[in-house]
Amino acid sequence: MAKVLLISVLLVFTTWCGTHGNEGAFSFHVDNVIRIVEDLERLSPELEILDAVELLLSAGHYDSAHLRLLLGDGTRSDRKPAPLELSQDQTHFISSLLHHKVSGAREGGVVLTPDGTSVAVAPLLIGIEAGLKQKRLALENVDVLYTASLAKYLGLSFVGHHGRQNSDRLGPDGCWDDVKTPRVFTLMGDPSPATDALINGALDGVILGDQLSKEGKPPSLSALLKGYYRYGAEAAAGLRPGLQSRFRRRNFAALVSMPVLQEQTVKSLTLHWELSSLPPLKDIEGIVREGLQDFQQRYLDCPPVIPRCMWGAQPYRGTPTNLMLPLSFLYIHHTYQPGQPCTSFSQCAADMRSMQRFHQEDRGWDDIGYSFVAGSDGYLYEGRGWEWQGAHTKGHNSKGYGVSFIGDFTSVLPDASALALVRDNFAKCAVQGVRLVPDFIVHGHRQVVDTSCPGDALYSEIMTWKHFKTLWLPPSPFACPGPPLRRCQSGTSVAVPCWTDTWSSHARTSQSIESGTE
Repeated sequence: MAKVLLISVLLVFTTWCGTHGNEGAFSFHVDNVIRIVEDLERLSPELEILDAVELLLSAGHYDSAHLRLLLGDGTRSDRKPAPLELSQDQTHFISSLLHHKVSGAREGGVVLTPDGTSVAVAPLLIGIEAGLKQKRLALENVDVLYTASLAKYLGLSFVGHHGRQNSDRLGPDGCWDDVKTPRVFTLMGDPSPATDALINGALDGVILGDQLSKEGKPPSLSALLKGYYRYGAEAAAGLRPGLQSRFRRRNFAALVSMPVLQEQTVKSLTLHWELSSLPPLKDIEGIVREGLQDFQQRYLDCPPVIPRCMWGAQPYRGTPTNLMLPLSFLYIHHTYQPGQPCTSFSQCAADMRSMQRFHQEDRGWDDIGYSFVAGSDGYLYEGRGWEWQGAHTKGHNSKGYGVSFIGDFTSVLPDASALALVRDNFAKCAVQGVRLVPDFIVHGHRQVVDTSCPGDALYSEIMTWKHFKTLWLPPSPFACPGPPLRRCQSGTSVAVPCWTDTWSSHARTSQSIESGTE
C-alpha cells in the first residue's frame, strides 16, 4: 500500500513540474503546497494525514538521524522515492521545499502565507508528524513535539551566538521579491541558524501537532493547512476558533511551558552533539537559559510586525532623523480614513500604501507619518519604525512613538486582539528593548493636538490603560463647572477633563488622518 501511495505522489509531482517547468517557474506560496497535497489526496482518497506527511518527506529526500531516533521509521533514509525517476529540476524543486537553506542573503525552503508571513516547510511537517505519532504510538516522552520541531533549531542558534559580539541569536525576517508570485526570499540581516521563517514554521508545527495529538479523527492534510492558513476556514478543518497562523505567537505562548522548552532544548542539543561526535558542550544549560529569554522576548512578548518591504512601502524621501532612545511617550491615533478596519494582509497592506501616498503626495511628507500601524488581522505594520522620527503628533514627534489603528473609532472600538497587540505586546516590547522608558506615558492624539483623533470610543478605552495620563491645560474660554463622567468599556466611570469634552463636541480641522508635520 505504501509503495502504491509513493508512486502516486511521484506522479503528482511529475505532472506538476512538467506543467510549470523548472524550479524557477514555481511560486513559493503555501497555496501551491496545498494544491500538491490536494492532488495527492484525489489520487488516493483513503490517504491518511500521517501517510501524506511521510510521503512528502520521502519524495523530498528528507532524512535526519536526529528525527529517526525521536520519531521512528517515518524519516528513514531507505524510504526513497521509487521506481519513477524525477528529473533533476523536479527533484531539486521538491527538495527545496523540504530542506531549509541559507545561501548568502537568500533563504530557501520557505513559503509565503496569506497572512503576509513566511514559514519553513520542513519544521511545519515535522511538527505535524510528531503530534500524530505522539498520539498513535503513545510515545512515553510527551514532549517530543518540541524536541522534534523547534528545540534543535533554537539550541544551534544559541550555541552559534555564544561568545560572539554584535550578532543576533535568532532571526532575521526577510522579504519576497513579489507577494503575488513569490520566488526569491531575501533576508534583512545576517542569518542565525534559526531565522524568523524557520521559527514560524516550527511554531506552526508545534501548534498543529498539539491539536492533532488531542483530537479524534484528524482532517486531511490539505484541509488542515487550508484551515490554518486561510482565514475563516478553521471550522471546516475541525480547528478550534482562533487557531490560525496570524495568531501563532499568541497560541504558542498559551501552549508552551518555558521550563519544559528549556529541558527539551538541552536534550535535543545534547542528542545532536552526540550524533555529530562533537566534544561535550560546556554550560549548555546556561547557554540555553539565556537564549530562551531572548526567544521569549522576541517571539512571544513582542508583537509580530509586517516589515515595510512586505506591504509595498515606497522609499523614504530625503534623510530620516534618528530618534534619541528611549522615548517617554506613546501617542495613540486612529486613521479615520481608511474608515473600515482591515482584516487581511492584502487589505491592510493596501491601506498602508494608500496612507503613504496621501502623506507623501498630498501632505508633502517624507514618508508615512506613523511609527507603527495596527491592523485587525493580528499584525502591526511597520511605518517609520523603531529608529526614525515620525510625523504623527505635531510638536511631539521626537518625544514618542505614534501608533495608529486602521479604522474610524469614533463610535466603535478596534478588535480586541488589535488593542491587546498595542496595549500589551507593543508596550512591553518597547520597554524591554530600551525604546520606551519603563514609566512611559500614553496620550491620545487629541490631548496634545487640536483634533478628535483617536475617536471618542478609542479615547475612552485608552483612558483605562495603565500608563495613560491626563494632561493639565490652563483654563479655556469654554471651561465648564466640572469634568463630566464617561462610562468606559470596563463599566466604570472615569472623569473626563472639561477641555477634552469641549473639544469632542466641536469640529476639528485635522481629523482626516493626522495633524503631524515633518
